[in-house]
Amino acid sequence: MTTGDAIDRPAARLLVLDAQDRLLLFRFAYAEGALAGNVFWAPPGGGLEPGETYEAAACRELVEETGLRIAHPGPAVARREVSFMMPDGQRVRSREVYFLVRATGLVVSSAGWSEDERKALVHHAWWTRDALAALAEQVWPEDVAAMLAEAGIWR
Repeated sequence: MTTGDAIDRPAARLLVLDAQDRLLLFRFAYAEGALAGNVFWAPPGGGLEPGETYEAAACRELVEETGLRIAHPGPAVARREVSFMMPDGQRVRSREVYFLVRATGLVVSSAGWSEDERKALVHHAWWTRDALAALAEQVWPEDVAAMLAEAGIWR
């Protein structure tokens, strides 16, 4: 892809919570490409395939990135629009829709990860609100704690 004008890339994101209301985040650390040197934490999710709904993309991304298969993600709990650079250097504008998913006892599986994900996803962890607030590294979205508070989870 070129690094010219930004392209539209709608995305479904998942706020996955365990039985203790801890949030699942992946730690991305890029060693090469346009994002080399960038380190951040983010929830599972990704871009919609052509013709795919946000709900269908959420289900697909969840199984690809965690191994958890669900029939429907439930209602959206947050939305945002953001611009950022993809690992290949392409600038994108993304309308992101966030879904809240309960995953008691989930053991994250990397079996469905793409080659690019295998290179950049270096760790995952379950975060409490207090632990996340104390984290020194970047978290995307920056307002994820507020999203969970507005959804009635983290007070």
